[in-house]
Amino acid sequence: MTAHPPADLLIRAGAVHTLVPGEAPQRAVAVTGGRITALSPAPDGLDALIGPATEVVDAPGSTVLPAFDDTHTHLVLAAQSVHGVPVHRARDLAGFLALIRERAARTPAGEWIHTTVNWQEVLLADQRMPTTAELDGATAEHPVLVRRGAYNMVLNSAALRLAGIDESTEAPPGGVIERDGQGRLTGRLINRAVELVERVLPRPTAAERIEGLRAASADFAATGIGTVRDCLVPVEDLDVLDAARAEGALAVRVRALVSGFAARTPEQVDALLDRMDAWRAEGRDDDRLRLWGVKFGIDGGFEAGALEEPYQGQPCYHGRLLWEPADLLAAVDRVVGRGWRVGVHAWGDRGLRVLLDVFEQVLKGRPGLPPGTLVVEHGGLARPDQRARAIALGIPVTVQHTLLHDGALTQQRAWGEERTAALFPLREWLDEGALLTAGSDFPVGPYGAMVSVWGMTTRGTTAGVVGPEHAIERAEAVALHTVNAARLTGESELRGLLRPGAFADLTVWPVDPLDCPVDALRELLPTRTVVNGLTVHHS
Repeated sequence: MTAHPPADLLIRAGAVHTLVPGEAPQRAVAVTGGRITALSPAPDGLDALIGPATEVVDAPGSTVLPAFDDTHTHLVLAAQSVHGVPVHRARDLAGFLALIRERAARTPAGEWIHTTVNWQEVLLADQRMPTTAELDGATAEHPVLVRRGAYNMVLNSAALRLAGIDESTEAPPGGVIERDGQGRLTGRLINRAVELVERVLPRPTAAERIEGLRAASADFAATGIGTVRDCLVPVEDLDVLDAARAEGALAVRVRALVSGFAARTPEQVDALLDRMDAWRAEGRDDDRLRLWGVKFGIDGGFEAGALEEPYQGQPCYHGRLLWEPADLLAAVDRVVGRGWRVGVHAWGDRGLRVLLDVFEQVLKGRPGLPPGTLVVEHGGLARPDQRARAIALGIPVTVQHTLLHDGALTQQRAWGEERTAALFPLREWLDEGALLTAGSDFPVGPYGAMVSVWGMTTRGTTAGVVGPEHAIERAEAVALHTVNAARLTGESELRGLLRPGAFADLTVWPVDPLDCPVDALRELLPTRTVVNGLTVHHS
C-alpha cells in the first residue's frame, strides 16, 4: 500500500459501496484533509493509517455510500420556515387553526404569524385550505400568512390589508387572486400573486436567517443529503448564504439557482445577471457554496401545469403558460450568453413541449454550449416524443418522486388518475438514455435520501401505488442522487463516487440500503453523514 499520512477518519464497515463501475464492495475507507485517501476490501486493511488523532468508526454491521445530492429543492425556503407554526403536523383544519391560535397567544399583537410550508390540504381530513374568515377566527390581532410550498398563500384580513389587497386589486401577470362564486376574496394567492405579500413582509435579521440555514441544512444532512441544488434563491439572499458559509452554518454543500421569476423584461434579466457577474468577479464560489445559474418557470404546478388536453371536468382549461415563448427564449439566451446555466420548471406536457422548442432555438443560435447548460426541472408529464427530443438535444432532467408522493391526490383531482400515473416516467427516461437526477422539491415533497429511493422503486404515494410500470431499481435510484447528480453539476471528478482523491462526502447506514426490505427504506436514516471529511450528522 502506498504510504499515506495518518487518517483523520477511518471507517470499518460491513460494506463500502464506492459506486465505481465494476468495483466490488470495500470494507474500510480512510479520510484525510477532506479527501478520501484509501479504501480496502479488508476491514483491517487500513489500520496502518491510524494515528494518535484518528477517529476510528468500527461499524461491522453498517454500510457506507456516497453522500446524496438533492438536485432540486429549496433550502432557503426551508430555512425561512424553520420557526413557522408547525401546521404540517395537523390532521384537520381544527388542529391547524388551533396551532395558529396557540402561536398568537404568545406573540405580541401586530406581529406577523407565518406557518411552515411543507403541508398539503388534501392530506387534512377536511381536504381544503383554510379561509380568511377561519384565520380571522384564530386571531384578528396579527397578520397571518399561511403558505403551502413556494406559490400558494392564504391570508387573514389583517395580512390582506397590509398587502394592499382588496376586491378591486388585479393579479399581476402569471398570478391569481382567488375569488369565490360571488366574486369575493377567499384570501388565497397563487403563483406570481404571492409577490404582493412578499414585498411587505418584515425581513428577519441576518442572524435569524443564518440560524435558520444552520438548522435547515443540518436537517437535510440528517437524512443523508450532502449537497443541495437550491432552485429558487432570491439574488439578495446570496449574501445570506455567503454569511452562513463564513460562520460554518452550512452543513451541506449548496449549488444555488437564482430566481428569475420576477425578471420579465430584458432590462430586469440584465440587472439580475449583473449581480451574478459581480459574485463571479469577486471569486466567491467555493466547494461549499457555488452559484450555479438561473431558474425560470414555463408553467404552473398541480393545478396550473400547461396541458395539451384539458383538465378533468374543465373542458376549457389547459393550465397556464407563464411566459410567451419568444420572451422566454430571449431571457434564456441572455443568461447563457453571459456564461451561466439555466434550469426551467416544466410540469405539464404542453409546458414541456414549449420549453423544448425554446431550448432547441437557444442551442441552434449558440452551437457548442457546454453540456448541462440547459436543464429541464421536473419534466413531469413527459410524452415519448418529448423524451426523445430532450435526449437528442442533450438536456438533463431533474425528477422528484417525493413531489408526486405528497401531491398525488391533488393532481388526480385536476388531471385524473391516468395522467397522474404517467408523471415521472423514470423507467422510460433511463432506458431511452436520459441524464436523470433526483431530488425532493421540498417543501412540496419531503426531503431525504432513502424516502426518495423508496418512492422511485415502489411508486408509493399518499394515493397508493401510482404508475408502478415507471419504477426503477434501487441501484439506479441511488445513482440518480450520486453519480448522475455529480454529472449534472459538473463535479464527477470530485463527488458522487468513493475513490481516492474524491471529496470525503459519505453516509453510514445501519443496514444495507441496496438489499434491506424495501419498506425499511421509507424511514431509514443514516447514523452518520460526512461532508468534506467532517461529520455533520451523527445519531
